[in-house]
Amino acid sequence: MSSAQVPHSPFDVSPGPHSGQLSLEDLGTPLHEVTFVVVDLETTGTHGSTSDITEIGAVRTRGGERLGEFQTLVRPDRSAISPFVEQLTGITNAMVRDAPTIDAVLPMFLEFAHGAVLVAHNAGFDIGFLRAACERLGYAWPDPPVLDTVRLARQVVPRPEVPNHKLGTLARFFGTAVEPDHRALADARATSEILHLLFERFGGFGITTLEDLSRVRPQGWQKRRAKAALAEGVPAVPGVYMFLDGARRVLYVGVSGNMRTRVRNYFTAGETRGRMAEMVTAAQEVTTIECDTVLEARIREVRLIAELAPPYNRRSKHPERRTWIRLTEEPFGRLSVVRTPPASGSRFFGPFRSHRAATEAKHLLETVFPVKSCAQKIGGTSFAPCAAGEIGRCAGPCAGLTDPAEYEAGLAGLFALMDDDPSGFVARCRERMGSMTLDARFEEAARVRDAMLAVLTTGARVERNRRFASAPELLLCEAQPNGGRNLAIVRYGRLVGAARCVRGQNIGTAFAELSGLAEAVDGPADAAARTHDEEIDIVRAWACSGSVRLYSGTGAEDALAENARGCAQALTAFAAVSA
Repeated sequence: MSSAQVPHSPFDVSPGPHSGQLSLEDLGTPLHEVTFVVVDLETTGTHGSTSDITEIGAVRTRGGERLGEFQTLVRPDRSAISPFVEQLTGITNAMVRDAPTIDAVLPMFLEFAHGAVLVAHNAGFDIGFLRAACERLGYAWPDPPVLDTVRLARQVVPRPEVPNHKLGTLARFFGTAVEPDHRALADARATSEILHLLFERFGGFGITTLEDLSRVRPQGWQKRRAKAALAEGVPAVPGVYMFLDGARRVLYVGVSGNMRTRVRNYFTAGETRGRMAEMVTAAQEVTTIECDTVLEARIREVRLIAELAPPYNRRSKHPERRTWIRLTEEPFGRLSVVRTPPASGSRFFGPFRSHRAATEAKHLLETVFPVKSCAQKIGGTSFAPCAAGEIGRCAGPCAGLTDPAEYEAGLAGLFALMDDDPSGFVARCRERMGSMTLDARFEEAARVRDAMLAVLTTGARVERNRRFASAPELLLCEAQPNGGRNLAIVRYGRLVGAARCVRGQNIGTAFAELSGLAEAVDGPADAAARTHDEEIDIVRAWACSGSVRLYSGTGAEDALAENARGCAQALTAFAAVSA
């Protein structure tokens, strides 16, 4: 294809000789002559430093031809496979009990991948685990060239062609012969197919060699790089940064423990998010707010987004994403999904993190409890049982019940769930899943399981927040590697003061000074109204992270109790899933 025939490219090509992920001595190698090893891992968690590999699957290809495959289960030696991971991957602790450990498997995989370009979908995850395993076991990491099919797909399969660039989404889009199923070898096979289909798309733009591929950059990269001067003067400290347009309107609010490094990244080729590319193109100024701690910066970010509603922050686009399930106040109440926090004294459950999760939970509650599911008004001359009522799936008048008191008595289990007692709800769900499993309705049983888990984890989170927000005051400190301390004062779940205490400084004196500057909080009533705030989520997660210790405080026992009822509910949720 001549240069005149090459279609308009959706990306730029860096003028640098070999920037990006690839570092090759022999540049210009045609893609069909390169040997690729496509690898996928299954693991016990998300961090290579603490989690273990449970399965490795890899496919070695050249020119679209499969040269060999590598697959093995791996016995974890530092962690166990959780019930959630078992459900996701199908790999159980029993399956890996007799499998080889990573110290036996890793040399075999490195030999299988020798001399090839490594490929993975979201390569940072898989390659990060392999590199961490080499470091831990004393093997030299060979530092091979790496391709990430997520990054490549974002270049030539843009939205709205696909809603996202997950492996399953791309496999359905391209119609791969192998369907990914969260098992390593199947996912590696699917990724290998996708890799070569992406090469075909790149070929249409004249990108046919590894040199070309290494220089591909997101569209608009050159324009963004020209604006890198906006990052000058940004301090390398924790804080909140804001991108402003020519009228000094705030376009985007972000947070980082090192603002200089984070802001500079927006002007590099590594920033591939279309919304951020558009935002940086429109930005004319970057302003910052320095904070003493990362926790303070995160809270300031939440407050600024709520106050300014910047157009490029997704949270500001949908400030009421959280939803509740409320029982309507009428003689035969029904469940309704609402975005406004229900009034005190009403019967409700939530909030859920998304409208979809709340809707699915509502359908489940209508299935396991005899609650009216239609919106018909009772007592009207035109009243007739709804279609669901005719098959016994809408309780109350549609099912022939006419006494409101009797109707409420039948909802005792639902009321107990709303009052933080999920035992009856769990029993009904497990009974329903059991009958579905016996009828081989496995997908329906899985949907019930997922909705049940959403209900239970939502209740557990709210209960933990409620207990945490009940403490009048908590003085918390977090040790730092340099010998200093991060200090925080929390009143009724709200961060009212934060500071750094340098090494050798008296913590009591520092807390006394900070307390004098801390803001006032209205008290328990205000805390109850804010139990569902994102701010309480952030502060509680930090306080209970394990690296923070209590210096002093009132109401601390309930606020920081490890065996709070909310934690027990979370354990109940996972136990129900694994049973």
